[in-house]
Amino acid sequence: MQVKAADPAAAEPRTRPERRVRPSRATPPRWRSRKVKGLAYAAPTAVFVAVFFLLPLLLVGQMSLSDWPLLAGDRGFNAPENYTDATDSALFWPAVRFTVLYTVIVTVVLLGLALLLALLVQESRPGAGFFRTVYFLPGALGLASASLLFWGLYSPSTGPLSRILGKLGLVDDPVSFLGTPTSALLSTVFLIVWKFAGFYMLILLVGLQRIPQEVFEAARMDGASRGQIFRSITVPLLRPSLALTLLLCVTGSLLAFDQFFILTKGGPDNSTVTIVQLIYREAFQRLNLGTAAALSITVLGALLLLNALQFRGLRRADES
Repeated sequence: MQVKAADPAAAEPRTRPERRVRPSRATPPRWRSRKVKGLAYAAPTAVFVAVFFLLPLLLVGQMSLSDWPLLAGDRGFNAPENYTDATDSALFWPAVRFTVLYTVIVTVVLLGLALLLALLVQESRPGAGFFRTVYFLPGALGLASASLLFWGLYSPSTGPLSRILGKLGLVDDPVSFLGTPTSALLSTVFLIVWKFAGFYMLILLVGLQRIPQEVFEAARMDGASRGQIFRSITVPLLRPSLALTLLLCVTGSLLAFDQFFILTKGGPDNSTVTIVQLIYREAFQRLNLGTAAALSITVLGALLLLNALQFRGLRRADES
């Protein structure tokens, strides 16, 4: 009887055929997806800045280097005549001096009053919310509207201020609040302080509320007076809010236009002409866009330099 030899192939265990694994699609790294999302969020702002800031800035730069009348268009390159004509104007240096003087007065008075109001309404006491609202309400009014309102109040013939002073026996004749250079400046400063004191108070109030109360309590337990607490604790910890208000106040004062254009028209005798009013006169009264653009570029450079110096001084103060 013959025995068949065992088949070695049949004796080996059968293995399943290997499946071909398809390569999965590579998923983008997390940082790449975040980068794309960030670019998508920033794109609208970038487009807005490019269209409404960078392109007009480039156009103003081109105007400042060209002979560009308002009604005739670009007549060609003429640099640096626009810059020399702007600085040689009889009103340029008086406008610069008046703008700097106005900025100093407004900044000192406005920030001092805003800080005082913020300290008064800092604590939660009965009526604090009411006074915060009352102080802030003028800030909700537009500057042009507020200027028109005060123009009516200051009017010596129809305004109520002269009548009230006359009935109180303080004056005999109607008061011309805008009739002299000094009175016009002080009247405009009063308008700006009335309008913006509540706005800056709100910024400083937020900064005050961010200071931990434990710091003040510890200082009181150590026997520190209110003046010592204000100088050594409140002011140093309030420096970021003070820096923001200082930056906004200085920049806004240097670019003052609406209040003087409505109240004084630059008078009396061109004594209240600001640098921005001078730009307006060059562009729309003398019809010279080239010189107006040169003045605008000069003002922009001065603002950038001033802001850089402010940030540098604040950084040194923080480091010390």
